[in-house]
Amino acid sequence: MRTYLDHNATTQVRPNAVAAMTEVMARVGNPSSVHADGQGALARVELARRVVGKALRARPEDIIFTSGGTEALNLALHAAISAGGVDRIIVTALEHEAVAATARASGLPVETWPVNADGVVEISWLADRLASCSGDYGRPVLAMMLASNETGTIQPVQEAATLVRDAGGLTVVDAIQAVGKIDVDFAGLGCDYLAVSAHKFGGPQGVGALLAACNAPMARHHHGGGQEKGRRAGTLNVAGIVGLATALEEAVSSLDDFASLAIQRDKMAVAIRAVAPQMIEIGARASRLPNTLGMSLPGWPGATQVMALDLDGVAISAGSACSSGSSKGSKVGTALGLPEDASQGFVRVSLGWNSKPDDADAFIKAWTAAYARAALPSKQMPEEAVG
Repeated sequence: MRTYLDHNATTQVRPNAVAAMTEVMARVGNPSSVHADGQGALARVELARRVVGKALRARPEDIIFTSGGTEALNLALHAAISAGGVDRIIVTALEHEAVAATARASGLPVETWPVNADGVVEISWLADRLASCSGDYGRPVLAMMLASNETGTIQPVQEAATLVRDAGGLTVVDAIQAVGKIDVDFAGLGCDYLAVSAHKFGGPQGVGALLAACNAPMARHHHGGGQEKGRRAGTLNVAGIVGLATALEEAVSSLDDFASLAIQRDKMAVAIRAVAPQMIEIGARASRLPNTLGMSLPGWPGATQVMALDLDGVAISAGSACSSGSSKGSKVGTALGLPEDASQGFVRVSLGWNSKPDDADAFIKAWTAAYARAALPSKQMPEEAVG
């Protein structure tokens, strides 16, 4: 039996979401059609919109359904640039390529907000940067994660959004890894845009949402019909949208259960450090998602660890699934300034809504056995090198 510990890449679809989608797919109707069948489909979409709004404290009319998190983030940045009149982009050093690559492709100046040794940005940097550039570089847009997909570290989004708003700018929040794992309050965060992806909290792959504040600039990223009030063209994925809403409602109602996964996360960290004291646990001193353990073992490439555990029936990752296959060290390791061998040695272990205590035990057993077999130059490091 395999043990799946890569839930930050994608997690199991919840049975209730499967049932809801199956029921929708047994019916017929395009939600853009005016006949009864079409209006029935539209009613399911609008009910889902209200469910999402309640779960994330957003107005239903401010929710735009998309094909996933990447499209939602692209739509937000496109809107900020083409309709919001921004002149420069600020991204954190941890951003997913859905943000980082879009920013690079924009043609606008891009500044990178560094993280500290715990993998968290410091508000003082942003305050100083906005103050020093006031009036000189035009309107900024800040794009930042609420929680890191690789280490789970939670970022000070509310404080950052306040600073950017006071500077006349806009804020795009990637909440894709946070939604369904911690409480996310769109209104309370004070951002202009917030991206969501269903398959991170037990919905289907290929569907997401962009939440846009009522006064946030909007512009189509691609053209077609008038769906989503003209903000996003394309026939709506009714079954996927219903699955997203069903999974989100269930995830938000069980946040306390999800929080208890921190017990397993910490158990794994303690066990690994007992046999490999040189292990660096990223973000251990910061607020983190309860399910995510990001760790690095200098001298043992993450890709090798992933393969060794996979052969033993345990699935983990060496970073974001969207950047897998890269020969470079982890983006997190580079951002934290870790030595190359430590950056190369990064792996992510992520629990999910359906994880069992036995999963942590299986990981500990498999990792410890693989480590014992590994021919590493040294299995100890000076104490000062341990994070």
